[in-house]
Amino acid sequence: MVGEVQTLVKVLNLEIKNNYQDKAVTGGFKNFRAFIEKLSQDSGLSPDVLEEIGDSFKKYEDLKREEREQIVFNLLGLLNSQIASKITNTDSSLNSGTIHKQQKDSTLLSNQDPALYAGIQSISGIGQKNSRLFNKLDINTVYQLLRYYPRRYQDFSQLKPINKLELGDELTIIGTLSQGIQSRKSKNNRLTISTTNITDRTGTLRVIWFNQPFLAKLLHQGVSIVISGKIDVYLGRLVMNNPEWELLDVEQLHTNRIVPIYPLTAGLTQRQMRKIINRNLNFWTKRVKEYLPDQIIIEEELIPISEAIAEIHFPKNEDRLTLAKKRFAFEEIFFLQLGVFFQKRDWIKESAIKIPLASDDLSRVTASLPYELTRAQLNAISEISVDLESGSPMNRLLQGDVGSGKTVVARIAIEAIIQNGFQTAMLAPTSILAEQHFNTLSNLLISAESANQNEVALLTGSTSKKERFTILDKLADGSIKVIVGTHAILEDTVVFNNLQLAIIDEQHRFGVEQRNLLKKKGKTPHLLVMTATPIPRSLALTIYGDLDVSVIDEMPLGRLPVQTQLLAPRDREQAYSMIRSQIISGFQAFIVYPMIDDAEEEEFTAVVNEHERLSRKVFPDLKIGLLHGKLRPVEKNNVMESFRNRELDILVSTTVIEVGMDIPNATIVLIEGANHFGLAQLHQIRGRVGRNSEKSCCLLIPDNDSDIENERLNAMVKTNDGFILADFDLKQRGPGEFLGTRQSGYVPLRFANITDISMIERCRNHAQRIFNSDPGFIKQEYNLLYHELSLHWPQININ
Repeated sequence: MVGEVQTLVKVLNLEIKNNYQDKAVTGGFKNFRAFIEKLSQDSGLSPDVLEEIGDSFKKYEDLKREEREQIVFNLLGLLNSQIASKITNTDSSLNSGTIHKQQKDSTLLSNQDPALYAGIQSISGIGQKNSRLFNKLDINTVYQLLRYYPRRYQDFSQLKPINKLELGDELTIIGTLSQGIQSRKSKNNRLTISTTNITDRTGTLRVIWFNQPFLAKLLHQGVSIVISGKIDVYLGRLVMNNPEWELLDVEQLHTNRIVPIYPLTAGLTQRQMRKIINRNLNFWTKRVKEYLPDQIIIEEELIPISEAIAEIHFPKNEDRLTLAKKRFAFEEIFFLQLGVFFQKRDWIKESAIKIPLASDDLSRVTASLPYELTRAQLNAISEISVDLESGSPMNRLLQGDVGSGKTVVARIAIEAIIQNGFQTAMLAPTSILAEQHFNTLSNLLISAESANQNEVALLTGSTSKKERFTILDKLADGSIKVIVGTHAILEDTVVFNNLQLAIIDEQHRFGVEQRNLLKKKGKTPHLLVMTATPIPRSLALTIYGDLDVSVIDEMPLGRLPVQTQLLAPRDREQAYSMIRSQIISGFQAFIVYPMIDDAEEEEFTAVVNEHERLSRKVFPDLKIGLLHGKLRPVEKNNVMESFRNRELDILVSTTVIEVGMDIPNATIVLIEGANHFGLAQLHQIRGRVGRNSEKSCCLLIPDNDSDIENERLNAMVKTNDGFILADFDLKQRGPGEFLGTRQSGYVPLRFANITDISMIERCRNHAQRIFNSDPGFIKQEYNLLYHELSLHWPQININ
C-alpha cells in the first residue's frame, strides 16, 4: 500500500514542479482513473480519502491555478498522514514507551500540518538516491529541510559595469559571451581549465572555471549570462575564477542576489541544494502555522515563522535577512529558557530525604576551623541548609573564584549528610584534583571527629585492583561515608548503600550525561555542583537556569590580591630574579608551559627540555621538580607530595596544575607562552598562588614582543575579579568554553548573541509567563509551541 500511495505523492509533486498546469499525467488528472481504481482495490486507504481523490482529479482541469494549488496541498496532507499512520500501526517492534510517545506526538502534530513531517522523498526534486544524501545531513522530513539553514551568505546583489571592476570585488556581472568555452589541461594534468570572455558595453572580463569541461556544451558565443564571484588578477589582468553562473532569462538563485551557502555532504552541490529548497519553499512555508503566541510576536516585533523561513533561505535584501535572523535568535534563547524551566520542574517534583543541619552542629564545625568563614560562605551554607531540609532534591550551583573557599562550604553539607547516617560522593575531573579534595576533606572531617580514616576513600583510575575491591565492598555496605574520585566513580560496578549527596567539582569539565550517571547512584540524591570559573550573568540566566545559584564573591580574610605583571620575552631574566628572591625568602614557585597547537608530544618535549635548561643553567643550586601528563599516576603523586612537603623549590609543569594544586607556601607563578592560554586558564593558574597572607605574584611572558598587546593578557593585569574576566572571555571567544556539554540535549545556538543580556531577560520573562500559566504542558493553545519545543529539546519530557 505504502509504495503505491508514495507513487501518487510523487505525481502530485511533479504537478507542483510543472506549476499546476495539469501535465503531471498524460491527458491530465481526469484520465488517471485506472490508477485510482487500483488504489481503491488494495491501497488500504479509507473510502472517504479515495472519494476525495477521485472528485479532486475529476474537476482539476476546470480550476484556477490558486485552487489547483490548494487541491494538491490538501491531497498531499491526506496521503502523507495515511502513510505515517500505516507505518506506525504495522510496526510490531514498538515497545509501549515508544507507542505512548508516538500517540503523544500525534496529538501535538494534529495542530500542525501532518504533511510537513512526511519523508523527504515526498517533495519535488528528491528521489531515493538523493534522499540518502539528505539523511546524512539529518534531513529526514520536509520540515527539517525547511529548517536547514544556510551557514553563511554571499552578497552578489550589487551589479557593476566591467570597466568599474576592482581587485577583491565580490559582485555580479551581466554580459554576453564574446567567444565559446575553450578547455585545456593544466601542466600536471590534474585540472581541466575552461576559459571564455564576457563582455558588456563597457569592457571585457576573462572568466575561468576549473574541472568543469561540460560547460563547453552549455555555454556558447552570444549567450547572455549572469555571473557572480570575486575579482582576482592573473598575468596582470582582472579575472573571475570559478564564478556561479546562470542564463539571463531564468530565475536567479545563484547570482545577482544574496546567495545562501549551505553545509553539505559529498554528492550534493550548492546548486542542487539551492534549487531543491527554492522549488519547494513557497509551497511548504505557507503550510507552517505560527507557534509563538501573538503577545510575543507583537511585543518583540517578530516576523511570522513562514516569512522567517523563506527569508533565511532566499532573502530579498539585507533588511529582510536581518529580520529573519532576529526571529531565529529570539527562538533559540526563548526555547532554551523554556526547556530549562521544565527541566527544573522535573527535578524538583521528585521528593528527597530531609537532611537537617542543626545550628549547634554548624557551630561545632566552624569552631574547628583555623580561620573565620566569610559572609559569602555563610550565606552559601544557609542556602544549602534550606535545600537539604526542603524535602525536594537540592540542585545548586556553587560558584566562587579560585581560592574563595568552596571546598569548606561543601564540607559543611557533607557533615550534615554523614551525621544523619548517609553517604556522599564527590566527582573531580582529574586525579590531582581528586587527591587534593580527598586530603583536604579527610583532614577536616577527621580533625572534627565527624569521620574516621576508614570512612573516607579515594577512587581513581590508578587505584589498585585489590584496594578497589575493598572500597566497592565498603561503599555497598555503607561503611565508607565519603568517596572522592574521578570518572571511576561513575562505573557500573560502583554501588552505594545510601547515597544522599552528589558533589561535582569543576562542573564545566563534565556534561549532563555524567551528572545524571552520578545522580542515578542514589535515589533522588541532593546535587551540588561547584565551579571556580565564574559564569557570566547572561549564561547564568540561560544554560544554568535550572540550577539555584550561590555565589562566593569574597576571598578569605587576610588574603591579598595576586599582583600580575606582563613581561616581554627579553625580560625573562627579571622574572628569574624575582623567583629566586621568593625562594630565598622561604617560599616556592611554579613555572608553567603551554600546550602548543594541541600537540601533546610538543608539550611534553618543551617542558622536559625547559626543565633540564632551568636545572642546569638558570637555577643549578635549587631543587626543581617536573610534572606533565605523561608521568604515571604514582610518579605524579610523588612529585606533588615532594612539592607539598617543601622538598622542591620550583615545580616546572604543564597545565595539569590548572586545578587542584593547593600549595599555600607558593607565592610566585611564571606562565611562559602566555598568549597560548585562554583567559579562564590563565586565571585558574594564577589562582595556584596567593593562598596565604603573603604578597604573591603572577608573571606572564608571551612568545613574542608583539603579543604584549594581547587583550587577554592585558585584562589579566588589570583585574583579579574572575567575573569581570569571564564576561570579557565570553565576548571575545563566545560561549563554547562555558557551554561544554552542559546542555547536550539542546540544539546548538546558531543566531543568538549570548552576551545580549536585554534579549535574554526578555526571553526569560516570556518563557516564565508561559511556564507559570501551564507547568503541566496541558493547554491546547500551546500545542504548537510545545511541539516546536520538543524539536529544540529532543530529550525533554513533555507530559
